Amino acid sequence: MVVLFICYNHDLWSQHTASTDWKISYSTTEAVARHENSFVPLGDNFYLIGGRGVKPVAIYDTRTNSWRTGKEPPMEIHHFQGATYNGKIYVIGAMTGKYPYETPVPNILIYDPKEDDWEMDVEIPKERRRGSCGVVVDGDSAFLISGIVDGHNSTHVPWTDRFDFKTQKWTVLADAPRARDHFHAAIGNGKIYAAGGRNSSYATKQTFELTVAPIDLYDVETDTWSTLDKKYNLPTERAGCSAVCYNNHLVVLGGESVAQELAHNEVEALNLETMQWKAWKPLNTGRHGTQAILHNGHIYIAVGSGKRGGRPELNSIEKIKLN
Repeated sequence: MVVLFICYNHDLWSQHTASTDWKISYSTTEAVARHENSFVPLGDNFYLIGGRGVKPVAIYDTRTNSWRTGKEPPMEIHHFQGATYNGKIYVIGAMTGKYPYETPVPNILIYDPKEDDWEMDVEIPKERRRGSCGVVVDGDSAFLISGIVDGHNSTHVPWTDRFDFKTQKWTVLADAPRARDHFHAAIGNGKIYAAGGRNSSYATKQTFELTVAPIDLYDVETDTWSTLDKKYNLPTERAGCSAVCYNNHLVVLGGESVAQELAHNEVEALNLETMQWKAWKPLNTGRHGTQAILHNGHIYIAVGSGKRGGRPELNSIEKIKLN
């Protein structure tokens, strides 16, 4: 067994000073448990999309604190970071099939919340298809960062691609400094941040071991990548984590690693002005394989897996109030 020993830079590490804890949101109904899904906001509703198996959309109404069920996708979709554009939810860079040789979904899929319906959109170029990549939307473009071509086997890639929603065209951009998969990208102030993740390698029996510590960032305007100094590496190395940018902070939540069987409950935030990492209050339940949401001064996270791998699938939702 390989054990990760994490060494913190004590000059950069300090405890989170906020007084709030993560609060479990006890809703009147339950979400459909799942993992390797996305979780995205539109208006007053949050949408759980995809996950292992064919799972119906689960819709959380923030006004009534209740869940309801939407339509199933036309196929199994998992390992993707959901994104929204013009009132619809986009699934770009997903995988389908069973571990460890999952295959990339060849098309963009779109869920329309108003119609509770799915449509198959344009093809992703065959030579650039992958899953488990970071996806963010900036203006009229979606950016796909890194990922893995052959499920969990070996072909992790450093690719960056842009999809223009208006022209429906794809553009190949500069490669990231390194490949990573099982992570979520975050965007803030014109920069896309890639934090956490791993180089999944079932081929060498290292599915969970090869976690990625450095933080890479992409400048949208100049199409250039850079890497933060190694002293700013992610303090707790893990994959399957979520990430958001809030108030000039990069926040990394949850995840899984070879260091422990339980999913990580760590929440760590890098202040992008002072370049200091802080440990925020931990999640009530460690989880990986899901997505975090920013909404009305809170971060929400829901479902996911409670242990390394796929079980148990969770159905809880929790939130933290931001200062």
